[in-house]
Amino acid sequence: MQKRTIWLCYAIAFLQGLLFYAPISTLYRQTNGISIFEITLIESISLAVSLAMELPWGWIADRIGYRNTLVICHFLFFLSKVFFWRADGFAWFLAERLLLSVVLSGLSGCDTAYLFLAMGGKNCPERESRRIFGCWEAMNTAGLVLACVLFSWFIRENYRLSALLTVYSYGAAWLLSVFLPSVPAEITAPRPHLRALCKLLLCDRRFFLFLLGCALLEESKQTITVFLNQLQYLRSGIPPATMGICTILVTFSGLSSMQSHRLSTRLGERRTVILIFGAGGLACILMAICAHPLLSVVGMMLLCAANSAFVPLRVDLQNRHISVSSRATILSIHSLAMNMTAVGTNLAFGALAERSVVYALLLGAGFCFSGLFMCFQGNVLAKKR
Repeated sequence: MQKRTIWLCYAIAFLQGLLFYAPISTLYRQTNGISIFEITLIESISLAVSLAMELPWGWIADRIGYRNTLVICHFLFFLSKVFFWRADGFAWFLAERLLLSVVLSGLSGCDTAYLFLAMGGKNCPERESRRIFGCWEAMNTAGLVLACVLFSWFIRENYRLSALLTVYSYGAAWLLSVFLPSVPAEITAPRPHLRALCKLLLCDRRFFLFLLGCALLEESKQTITVFLNQLQYLRSGIPPATMGICTILVTFSGLSSMQSHRLSTRLGERRTVILIFGAGGLACILMAICAHPLLSVVGMMLLCAANSAFVPLRVDLQNRHISVSSRATILSIHSLAMNMTAVGTNLAFGALAERSVVYALLLGAGFCFSGLFMCFQGNVLAKKR
């Protein structure tokens, strides 16, 4: 049953990686009536809604069960892709993103909590849990690679078709989620009140700093490789028809998540984090100073690989840091803290990108190095595990 559950999670992650419009997501939005600043504005509004929904969703998930929460969220995820397929103009894309913010705040913490408990919780060895989290992340990346290949070979200029195919893949993911079994509840002390849980994080200031550092790397990767990448490619002389191939290469580098457990075992957590954040910052600087097609793609690949290698380590540290039974609520509080950072970073990236993508890339480098400092101040990283 445990292996079947994990493989179902893998399959859902793979199907939700099939974002067929990923290579032209920014161009798709611009073609349908919104500017780059409006894109980042919508993203910030979406994150603000996510902030409001994080704690209620975590509280609900701990009471109706992680499995039921996942089924509901995967259905809404499917519905958001229907909105995206039909979107035309600012209002449509805003509506799609608001629905998506409800979904992401619901899945935030719940999906990783479900998988963590499905693999045995704290009884699962650290190396094994990080391997499973890494494979789960890699399955999503593998789906995205396949989607980009199909876009480059078959879809190409048919932007609407790419959105429609994404609707089908997310519908299939929702149907698979219906077959997920319930995971056993954690047997720990009684659930503390929500106010006590929030106070728990605020008192744990070092871990709070660690979360903010994680957010700076993750949002730099998300904004640069998803929204600003096409602007950098155009600056480097890469035509839109070739961007699908670029996205394949960048997405493929995300499979580094599968090696995360080996990296942290060999180098220790501290050296691994220095390597990851340093690589992300250097990638941003490289792209800012060199408007060359090859270096632009290599920079995007390096930034994507760095973040993907960090995700399994971060998720495992978050789950093992939790000592109370309200796992989904605590993880939602973690996500709330990270998203508070993301609202500001998105607006900053958007404002600078309107002037020049170079400024936005240099900002990303600054965020990566600042994130490294915060992670070390968090004092949760071991030299060897």
